[in-house]
Amino acid sequence: MDKIIISGGPGSGKSTLLLALESAGFQCVPEVSRELIRQEVAKDSKCVPWKDLACFAKLCLHQMIIDFENVLERELTFFDRGIPDIIAYLRFGGLPVDDIFVAAAKHYRYAANVFIAPPWEAIYINDEERWQTFSEAGALYSEIKNVYTELGYLVTELPLAPVRERVEFTLAKLERIEYN
Repeated sequence: MDKIIISGGPGSGKSTLLLALESAGFQCVPEVSRELIRQEVAKDSKCVPWKDLACFAKLCLHQMIIDFENVLERELTFFDRGIPDIIAYLRFGGLPVDDIFVAAAKHYRYAANVFIAPPWEAIYINDEERWQTFSEAGALYSEIKNVYTELGYLVTELPLAPVRERVEFTLAKLERIEYN
């Protein structure tokens, strides 16, 4: 079955959409980075994106591969970000992209259609794991969109709309069951 990516810049409503899809009965994989940030901060580790992005990217890659391999193949699964997002974050951070990230992005392929949430200032907030400004979130969104396009994915932009409308839009684009 399909492994569908929901991506976009920080604070654009991705996680809220995933929660709504999960509530509707779909299998969903949460964003890896938030949990890893919490774990690394609790350990007082330097392997957090604002101190050592390269180290943090490797942690994310390891967990994203595990998540990719562990989903039930018979179910439609939505992922809050995918391996290509790591490449975008590294580029955005001005860091080189090691071959392991490119090889993983090519090997672990998601469904061809990727949904991307555009910057949405009305809902954007900073929190413990989201340190970027709204402007940085917008620039990161552009880099994410570029990476997915370069890797041959069809990028579909989500509307700036309430979560229910985003769910309906996503499912309609996938030509799946209607959201009740």
